[in-house]
This record gives sequence, C-alpha cells and structure tokens, in this order.
Amino acid sequence: MNFPIVEHLANAGCLDRVFIDGEWRLPVGRARSAVIDPSTEQAVAEIALGNAQDVDTAVAAARRAFATWSVSSADRRAALLDRVHGLILERAELFAQAISLEMGAAISVARSTQVPVAAEHIRVARDLAGSYPFVTRREGVAIVREPIGVCGLITPWNWPLYQITAKVGPALAAGCTVVLKPSELSPLSALLFAEVMRDAGAPAGVFNLVNGDGPDVGAALSAHPDVDMISITGSTRAGVLVAQAAAPTVKRVAQELGGKSPNLMLPDADFARAVPMGVAAAFRNVGQSCSAPTRMIVPRERLAEVEQLAAAAVAALVVGDPRSTQSTHGPVANRAQFNRVQQMIEAGIADGARLVCGGLGRPPGLERGFYARPTVFSDVNTQMSIAQEEIFGPVLAVIPYDSLDEAVAIANDTVYGLGAHVQGRDLGAARAVAARIRAGQVHINHQAWNPHAPFGGYKRSGNGREYGVEGLQEYLETKAILGDMNEEQA
Repeated sequence: MNFPIVEHLANAGCLDRVFIDGEWRLPVGRARSAVIDPSTEQAVAEIALGNAQDVDTAVAAARRAFATWSVSSADRRAALLDRVHGLILERAELFAQAISLEMGAAISVARSTQVPVAAEHIRVARDLAGSYPFVTRREGVAIVREPIGVCGLITPWNWPLYQITAKVGPALAAGCTVVLKPSELSPLSALLFAEVMRDAGAPAGVFNLVNGDGPDVGAALSAHPDVDMISITGSTRAGVLVAQAAAPTVKRVAQELGGKSPNLMLPDADFARAVPMGVAAAFRNVGQSCSAPTRMIVPRERLAEVEQLAAAAVAALVVGDPRSTQSTHGPVANRAQFNRVQQMIEAGIADGARLVCGGLGRPPGLERGFYARPTVFSDVNTQMSIAQEEIFGPVLAVIPYDSLDEAVAIANDTVYGLGAHVQGRDLGAARAVAARIRAGQVHINHQAWNPHAPFGGYKRSGNGREYGVEGLQEYLETKAILGDMNEEQA
C-alpha cells in the first residue's frame, strides 16, 4: 500500500537525510531503521539514522548560529514562530496522516488532538517571545534572563509532534538553538516539522534534526561538551541514562518522565459523569500518555457502581483501523509496547485483581496489528504491579478506599508524581485534596487541558517544567548585573 505522506517525504528527499545547518544532508551514519505501521505490523518506510559524528556536525552548526540568534530581537523570534504556527495549521492534514501511520493514533484523534495541541505550544511560545520580561530591576539590580545556549532535545514516540513543539517553541523563543533527536519509532512527523522550520525561514543552524537511537545519537547528544542543556521526554529509565551522560559536563537536564497518575473520586462526586470521563482520560491515546490517570481511587461502597459505569464506557469504544473515522482507538504504537501491555494484564490476573472487562489478546475481529483490548481491573491494591508500574496502554486499575486519608495515601503511594485528577462537587474539599497530592499537575473535575499550565513531575517523574512561562524559563539563564545604571540602560 502506498501512503501519500511517505511519498511526500520521499519526493522531498527527507527519508534518507538529516537536517543540519539549514539543509538536508546525507548522514555519516549508514544505519537504517524501518517505520512500522502498527495496524498491520508492516514496514511502510525506511529512514536514515545518524551517529555521533552527525551529532558533532549538528552541534557545531547550532553553536555557530547561537552567536547571532541569541541576540536577535524578541520580535524576530516571535515572527519566526508565527510562521511556524501558520505552516503547522496549513499542513495539519499531512501531520495527522503521518502521526496516524507512524504510531497508530486514530485519524480522528490525530486531527482533533495530536496536531492542534502541538500547534498551541508554538502559539504560546510566539506570544511569550513578545511579552516575556527578559530584563527586570529589583532593589537596584538588573535581572537579565538570557538564553542558556545550544539545547539537545530528545522526544518520544507517543505524542511525536506535540512533544517536539513543547520543546522547540520555548527554546527558540528564549533565543536558544537546538538539535532535535526524535524517536526513531515515529520519525515521519519530525521530518515534516523540519520541513516546516526550513520553509518558515529559520536561520541556518537554529534548528537541526538528527534521527537516531538512544545509545548512539541520544547518548552523544547528552554527553556533548558543547551542548548546554538537554530536555528529554521519555521513560524514567531513559531519563536516568541521559542524566548520567550529562553529569560530567554539568549541563542543565530537564526531564519529563514516567507517571502512574491517580484519579481520586470523592464521595460526593458525580459518578455518572466522572467515571466515563475517567475511562476516556485513562485510555486517551490508547493509554500511551505519561500523565494518563490509570489508577481510579473510589469509595469502597461505590465500587460496584463504578465497575458498571466503567464497563459501559469501555463497551462504547471502537478499537480498529486507525485510518477509519469510525475508530475511537487504534493499536498501541509498537510491538514492544504491545508485549508490555500483555505482560501487565497477565500480572494483574496473577496478582488476584478482578477483571471487569477486556483481558489478554486482541479485540475480536482483529487478527493482526498491535491492538490491545481496553481492560479494567477492580479490587486492586497498592501492592499489585498494575498499581505501581507504568503500563503505557489501555489498562485501568480501580482501587477502593475506606477513608479520605487512605485515599490520599493511595494516590501518593508510587514513585511517580506527574499528573493527578480529583473529582468532587464540593470544590473546597477537592482543592484541599489536590493540595495533598504530590504531583506536578492536578485536574479537578476533568478540567480541560491548558497550554499555559506548567507540566512536570515530582519524584521519579522528572524535574523541570514545560508549557507556558515556566516552560520558557527552563531555557533561560539568570544574570544579575550590579552597578550604577538607569532602567533604560538595564
């Protein structure tokens, strides 16, 4: 089967290239990697992978460009981001087709969520470039916030464009230059984004892309002495490896890592509304979101009602061909993740959790492809692996509680602390519970996503923040200038 997005990239000469210093180049590395359509398990394209020498070339280009981009006007940076934003929206269907093909997102989800929210990160960065106070005064001291330098950006396969724009947007708004290493498992949307950067008129070396795997390109980027900062979104294991590689050069490391987010239902919650929305949130992107609320913590006396509501919500899902507009959910993104989901469902059964719906294997009628059955377990306790380990698939654990203090303890009983949800009619009580949960972002009553809300983790979910003002500040150094100067000079 021919795919228009693959033909587009092949005709543009992108598939066998890296993007360095404003142009597509053949990499020094000769390794290749197949792009697998997770709905068929078949290869649909092949990309070139760079190596450490390609990283060296890209970093050198970024370092040269930093000399001028770092002192460019905020208006110039905002204008570039405005053009990038416009081109993403103009090419939204191309991006949606790429994301659906490379990681199996249902096309309706790619169109309505994956691409629009990615564009929002660029819009917010554009606006901040023009409004952020890069110089302020306090007690006679000029506080100057300057770009940190050359930034290595490592992004994952689950939200491929969204995570790229969440890093590239604020980095460029701050005046940094970047070298991007997208996931080699979902590289098509990244190649399209490099095209956008070129067509938007990004100066040579400001944006660079080197495809590759973690052990080669990721490690070289993390350890590189001329890289001033690494920002990674990925597993906690990957974040640890990046931090270890970065440590000898004492570069800044921002990490958005794993999660096992709770969804705590207070006794006065509107269960008929909150439970279906909780299932939808847990299974958004087929559960492949680091902040997915995959632990639903509910009053024990409401357990049977929650199970019925959750089972009904799952029954309404349509798992199928991601290219069909009828599908609400496609396959999980790759074979390794499919195997992981199956292993964790097996573990839940072995540990004695009660299977409400779903289970092992593919949904009926789907004999190939990495399709998993949306699965709900009940009577889960915090000692079970499905309550502690990030599954990254459509598996929900329902955990009962007997007191509010116990519920909060369950919510915090994990090594992670990325996202959380609280449901309740009494907003004062919900806010009080939200304040007790050790997580970087808490949604009350399924409040909508907001690109200005800082996002990041406590504990092993990482450090640093993305999105909004706090996301921009990650890419800035703070300089204090003391001396006899007036505000205009400062």
